Amino acid sequence: MMWNEKAEKMEAGARAQVQLERLQATVNRALRNVEFYRQSFSRAGVKGDELRTLQDLHHLPFTTKEDLRTSYPYGMFAVPLRDIVRIQSTSGTTGSPVIVGYTRNDLKTWSECVARFLAAGGLTEHDVVQVAFAYGLFSGGFGLHAGAERIGASVVPAAAGGLDKQVRIIRDFKSTALACTPSYAMAIASALEESGVKPGEHSLKAGFFGAEPWSEGLRARLESSLGITALDNYGITEVLGPGVSFECECKQGLHINEDHFVAEVVDPETGEVLAPGAGGELVLTTITKEGFPVIRYRTGDLCSLQSAPCACGRTLARMSRIQGRRDDLIIMGAVKVFPSQVEQVILEVEGVHPHYQIVVERSGGTDFLELRVEGESAEAARRIEQRLSSLLDVPARVTLVPPRTFARSEGGKARRVVDKRSV
Repeated sequence: MMWNEKAEKMEAGARAQVQLERLQATVNRALRNVEFYRQSFSRAGVKGDELRTLQDLHHLPFTTKEDLRTSYPYGMFAVPLRDIVRIQSTSGTTGSPVIVGYTRNDLKTWSECVARFLAAGGLTEHDVVQVAFAYGLFSGGFGLHAGAERIGASVVPAAAGGLDKQVRIIRDFKSTALACTPSYAMAIASALEESGVKPGEHSLKAGFFGAEPWSEGLRARLESSLGITALDNYGITEVLGPGVSFECECKQGLHINEDHFVAEVVDPETGEVLAPGAGGELVLTTITKEGFPVIRYRTGDLCSLQSAPCACGRTLARMSRIQGRRDDLIIMGAVKVFPSQVEQVILEVEGVHPHYQIVVERSGGTDFLELRVEGESAEAARRIEQRLSSLLDVPARVTLVPPRTFARSEGGKARRVVDKRSV
């Protein structure tokens, strides 16, 4: 189902014209009202009036997370504080948080974008949506909540918290859709099983999962254990929150809401713009945000883009599922490993749970990887070691730990990697 057929099926030429006009307006507003952009453009030797085609965007300077942190708290706001009606932020676990402001129009845009991906998953006004993201400065909970209300669905703001509470709400409130991180969804699935509630004995039919990279193997596990259709969506607080892109029933990439964002993929090292299909770092530019516009923001997330129309009928460009983040990439000599690759191996082996942590250490000048995974089967551990060795070509040791050793991610990204080489 399409929430906004006019936008989601717009002809490519018409969409490009809309993007260009909105991009020009955004750049002009940012240069007029945000000191950072005036200085950034000046250093790069470019002017706003030189933006005559969408391709000219490639000549504009990047914006980084460090730039946003340096502008803490309100330096990136493009409107007076009196026009900001909502403030959200990133976690700030590795420095000052990024403070993001929303005008009333920004909140309408946000709920519109979220409504699109919920509708793509079949959500209607007859559904009961259980939002199990943390509510607070983290943007996930509020974004899903507003989008579901815009559709007219009944929203249960379950937030994060005890798994017993989530199970009780699913059972008693007859929730038909679940929104949370995929790792927390897996924890909820285990809690349902432990409480004796089987698929078919609850009302869940759809899951909208995001805020952390996850694999096709985890999707299959969630769909079978919960009896649902599990769909991915993408968003980051710095750009909007959830709602930048979303999967449809075809599950062949995430449709980008191109009437609100311009997406590029660049070489992570050189910054060179890459052709469609090539993997690299996702760069996003907002073209409708009033309070906190960002131009060529380097997300740190790795994916690829494709522009071919989808079988669902949407003409929006698609991005692949996030493979990982630049800062999650484990480099061991000439080998590069993403946590999602390790997760896929775990999910292919019976006898362990999909809750794990990767520890990288160095001894005698040699790097080695320890995979700590919840489970009891020594045979399963041996099989995982063999697969990691053959598929990833890295020396790995698997250590089994008791169930519930690792905290379940409730609001943001699960911490998968502990790199002790620099400690």
